Amino acid sequence: MRTQTLLLYLGLLIAGGIFPLSLAPFSCWPVAIISMAALFLSLPQQSATEAFKRSVFFGLGMFGTGVSWVFVSMYFFGDISFLLALMGTFLFCFFNAVVFAVPFSLCALIPQRNNLWLLALPAIWVLSEWTRSWLLTGFPWLYAGYSHTDTWLSGWAPIGGVFLLSYFTALAATVLAHSRLQQKLRDHLLGYTLIATIFLSGLALQTVNWTEPAEQSISVALIQPNVSQSDKWSPGMRSEILRDLTAQTNPYWGTEIIIWPEGAIPIIYTQVSHFLENLHLQALSEKTALITGLPTNTKPEGPYYNSMLVLGEGHGIYNKTRLVPFGEYVPFETLIRGLNNFFDLPMSSFSLGNEEQKPLMAAGVNISTAICYEIAYPDLVARNTRNTNILLTVSNDAWFGDSVAPAQHMQMARMRAIENAKPVMRGTNNGITALVDHRGRITDKLDQFTAGVLTGKISPHTGHTPFSRLTSWPVVIISLLIISMLGLMRLRTKF
Repeated sequence: MRTQTLLLYLGLLIAGGIFPLSLAPFSCWPVAIISMAALFLSLPQQSATEAFKRSVFFGLGMFGTGVSWVFVSMYFFGDISFLLALMGTFLFCFFNAVVFAVPFSLCALIPQRNNLWLLALPAIWVLSEWTRSWLLTGFPWLYAGYSHTDTWLSGWAPIGGVFLLSYFTALAATVLAHSRLQQKLRDHLLGYTLIATIFLSGLALQTVNWTEPAEQSISVALIQPNVSQSDKWSPGMRSEILRDLTAQTNPYWGTEIIIWPEGAIPIIYTQVSHFLENLHLQALSEKTALITGLPTNTKPEGPYYNSMLVLGEGHGIYNKTRLVPFGEYVPFETLIRGLNNFFDLPMSSFSLGNEEQKPLMAAGVNISTAICYEIAYPDLVARNTRNTNILLTVSNDAWFGDSVAPAQHMQMARMRAIENAKPVMRGTNNGITALVDHRGRITDKLDQFTAGVLTGKISPHTGHTPFSRLTSWPVVIISLLIISMLGLMRLRTKF
């Protein structure tokens, strides 16, 4: 019996390990359904503790392969030894696996009937993803719904967002899992007919125009400087970095919007005011809006913000509201500062920007901004895009090296475009720099790990999708109600 249990846990670890193959850069979407079906098949008739343990093993596999780039960041760029980086990555994956698994303890509250699992398991999966979106600032990564960025199912994204796509993915996985338990052909056909109907409806929804394009498109140029992470915050490299940025930009003055990526200017605002003033005057004379990333402050002693600033033909500043632990702030700072160089990384003392900020204005349009992994927060982006025409997201993905993270990051930006039916400009230090239309299609991009400039046209859009108005709450509330009602049914049968 013990050997059987170990083999079961090993199987779940493998099932979780293949889950990320459904996401970018692999994008083999059926893998998510097969992977989740393996987990769902193991959960009925289990106690809360056993359901939790099985889900932990699945989560360990999923995060162990899907966010293995954490090791790359810690070992290659965080100045941490191999063993400590390996241990840190394992602890990070284990913590996320536990958070992922806790909602699956609710399986013990579900009446043990196959038809009710069709309701319960998709709802629990959504609650698991939703919990990860906010707990301890959240880690909204590896959502099942992203596997359908390029399938017919994405037509549902403007209605319910990525969580609704995750719900449908989990529903398909439940149908697949319980087809093994259904004896009647009629029950098989009903389940697969339901999934086919959802996919076909998504295809029809892809033709809906949720927002309207402006009459004229805007010319843009996105600068990809490709500065190595070791040089990025080196005081001796500052002048060279600014000189190279200026040289890359000079041929493109006159473009309506020029984008420099996150932290493109590696100097505190108050220490670079003369350079910024010259840039502002240059942009004004060329009738260009230059949007650049840099650390900002109003006083030399801080507070400091990770910001995007508009110079020239526009105005506004955006301060990042979701900070990366250890990269931009240090949890329990007074206790662990100085223990390791990783906890003393440059720019790891940022403050949070206000939740309510005005959009940037450039080239006569309102632009909402998401810096780095803020683009992974569906509701944050939806709220910020309500009164804007274009979404700008910038990042410095040099931390991830040649891992799967930049492709995963790009996929999330595309999903935000689909959810809100607004185009996206994505500017990065070393890729993936791209232009994305309002349906989430990449219209042009630059190669990774190269210095270059991406030029093109982008069409501002006005209007709202149901998701941009309501965010994820309808899907989350429905999932909570399903579990609550099924739990009450289980209690009634006991008494």
